[in-house]
Amino acid sequence: MSKLYLDPQLIDRARTAASDIADSLQSFILERTTVAVERTVLRLYGLDGVDADYVPLPNVVVDHLKEGGLLEHGAARYVLNAVLQKGLSIQEIGESVAAGTLNLCELPLASDDEIRQKGLELAHASLDLIRANRAKRDDYLSRLGEGPQPYLYVIVATGNIYEDVVQAKAAARQGADIIAVIRSTGQSLIDYVPYGATTEGFGGTYATQENFKVMREALDEVGEEVGRYIRLCNYCSGLCMPEIAAMGAIERLDVMLNDALYGILFRDINMQRTMVDQNFSRMINSFAGVIINTGEDNYLTTADAVEQAPSVLASQFINEQLALRSGLPEEQMGLGHAFEMSPELEDGFLLELSQAQMAREIFPRAPLKYMPPTKHMTGNIFKGHVQDTLFNMVGVMTNQGIQLLGMMTEAIHTPLIHDRHIAIEGAKYVFKNLRNFGEEIEFKRDGKIVARAQDVLTDAAGKLEEIRDIGMLEAISRGMFADVKRTMTGGKGLHGVFMRAEDYWNPFETLLRAELGLEAMAR
Repeated sequence: MSKLYLDPQLIDRARTAASDIADSLQSFILERTTVAVERTVLRLYGLDGVDADYVPLPNVVVDHLKEGGLLEHGAARYVLNAVLQKGLSIQEIGESVAAGTLNLCELPLASDDEIRQKGLELAHASLDLIRANRAKRDDYLSRLGEGPQPYLYVIVATGNIYEDVVQAKAAARQGADIIAVIRSTGQSLIDYVPYGATTEGFGGTYATQENFKVMREALDEVGEEVGRYIRLCNYCSGLCMPEIAAMGAIERLDVMLNDALYGILFRDINMQRTMVDQNFSRMINSFAGVIINTGEDNYLTTADAVEQAPSVLASQFINEQLALRSGLPEEQMGLGHAFEMSPELEDGFLLELSQAQMAREIFPRAPLKYMPPTKHMTGNIFKGHVQDTLFNMVGVMTNQGIQLLGMMTEAIHTPLIHDRHIAIEGAKYVFKNLRNFGEEIEFKRDGKIVARAQDVLTDAAGKLEEIRDIGMLEAISRGMFADVKRTMTGGKGLHGVFMRAEDYWNPFETLLRAELGLEAMAR
């Protein structure tokens, strides 16, 4: 029974509207591909490295096919054809295209049957590697175990992957369950993935496959030391969303920030581009057993937390339905929200508790991602620590899944090792002392907490029905999320979107749809 006395019919009404919105978007998505999707296909086939100018080979090959007017058919067709015609590996083909000694657009085409047979054979081998990674994670979890939810999630953000490793190991020893390597400022807006280990990021460390590998090895090492599996998080968002999802699957990341709306609203990425990219990236995340984190918490950094609560809930409903259409189970949906009520607001804690409890009741199997105070942190470290303590109280009382720990030095600097230690120590104290408190309390039927939840749910259901009537992309254009307006043709990356040809083929999409039970949605 709902502690907030939520009307199940109203929840069903909201979820039905969100489902209709997702169906409409899915039809739009499946008519298109992008340069990032096609580069992801090549990365999943093992294409890696850079040319003489440090341009990643997946970019080189996809740009080559784009210039030849062939990308709308899918990059796999022409690369696999070269495998058959030239007897080369996919890596050798990429290097030959980069060297200018091979033109994929001029090769005679083998039969569709030959190309598809070879493509599926090689794709199965690639997916087997990801499947083995997932089994390795399961083995670690079975052998070492992990901390209870809410997971203690902390960030490292030095810009240098090797310094990140030092800080990440220290955090794991202090009790962290998830280490998030913050990505270098602006990486989401570059249309390629940097190569190799990096040591000079800005406000964070570049997301590269080698950096993923370095950190994964470090966390496995410290996990053995502390007797607890440590999860690794990074960002598969921005213009390379599906590519980074593939890299994360290959290097066994566990959690990835993954939300098209976040990119549209807060990074001004073209909505067509990122919706298509998100769909394929979530299929990869689903297959790899990666928990996604969505970005609803960011709405509250640009708009008032009291007013925007229905938008946060509406977005959570939509993200849930879009994730299901990518084959992502509820247990991998880290739907986002945040503790962003003004500390000067009377009974703000009650409103926060209401919102968090409501999300938990509506999405009972999701490992909800709860974000700490940021907007109203002032640099007063003592007040900030109290704000974070109240945030931790709500997190454990409402059984959130992932607790991104606040730092008392928020608004002053990137966390130092001792800042993180104090945050972990404080959260562990609150979680231990209030572990079962949520099970011991009930809410007044006519009280403020219940009334707030019911008002937010009612408004969210109405908002979702309005979005269904006008269309999701039009709703974004009107600024119905976070008071930020974006247009269909605006933003970054539209030049990388293509309508699929009738004979378009993505072998990994084909196999993942079968693996995830999505065959009925394929063209």
